[in-house]
Amino acid sequence: MALNAQATQNFVPIKEVRDGIIVLKDGGLRTVLMASSINLALKSQEEQEAIIYQFQSFLNSIEFSTQIVVQSRRLDIQPYLLALEGRMKEQLEPLLKIQTREYMDFIRSFTEQYDIMSKHFYIVVPYTSTALGKEGTITKFLGGSSSPKGKTKREDELIAFEEKRTQLEQRMGIIQGGLSRMGIRTTELGTEEIIELLYRTFNPGEVQHAIKVE
Repeated sequence: MALNAQATQNFVPIKEVRDGIIVLKDGGLRTVLMASSINLALKSQEEQEAIIYQFQSFLNSIEFSTQIVVQSRRLDIQPYLLALEGRMKEQLEPLLKIQTREYMDFIRSFTEQYDIMSKHFYIVVPYTSTALGKEGTITKFLGGSSSPKGKTKREDELIAFEEKRTQLEQRMGIIQGGLSRMGIRTTELGTEEIIELLYRTFNPGEVQHAIKVE
């Protein structure tokens, strides 16, 4: 089992997740934005055409590659039903108890016939630097020449990381600005959120979203 696990890890290009940034084994960086959605079906014909035109212009304005990821997940309805059952037991009105039970029966019947899915939209913003030269810090970060006197290898790596993060943040700003003009809100994922997203991506059958009762 250990050998299989090690072999699987060799196919994953991720070295670590640091400060909300994915560091790849080849030195490249990735940041992930979660984006809101737009229901075009609820828009007028003119609004639909305007949004599509804005999206086309947005794509044409980007001078670097990016990736749009859509994840569909089956909702775990059981916690929702348990919460409803708890509320039903606390309900004092007999009519409301009956209505709650009928609603729970409807939910059970409906979810047995249809899969209830949730969709999440992500934008993966990349940055892969080229060497700055024979003695450049990024070259050393990627395993090039040795550090100059007075600097440790760790210090060089931190400097290189900050240099590349600055470039990555500039790209992220371009993406966020372009999407906001279409009314799409974006949120940068933190370290824990990225780790959870990666886990769900590589283990699609193990995690389901649960409906929460507010």
